[in-house]
Amino acid sequence: MALLKLFGIAAFLLALAGLGMAIKIWGKKGGEFTGTCASNSPFLNKEGENCSFCGAAPAEQCKKPDPAV
Repeated sequence: MALLKLFGIAAFLLALAGLGMAIKIWGKKGGEFTGTCASNSPFLNKEGENCSFCGAAPAEQCKKPDPAV
């Protein structure tokens, strides 16, 4: 019984997180997350490499063109 309760709580929290991300995408203009360059995160880019998607250096903003402009 306790395992079933734990599974239910975990499923509820995952559904809540998914709903939160869906609301964020729905509410954003263009439906995209901001700050998607991994080079901006020192935890993800320990070597200090440029972003493989847009070419931005770790200290720069994302160079991806804004679709709304």
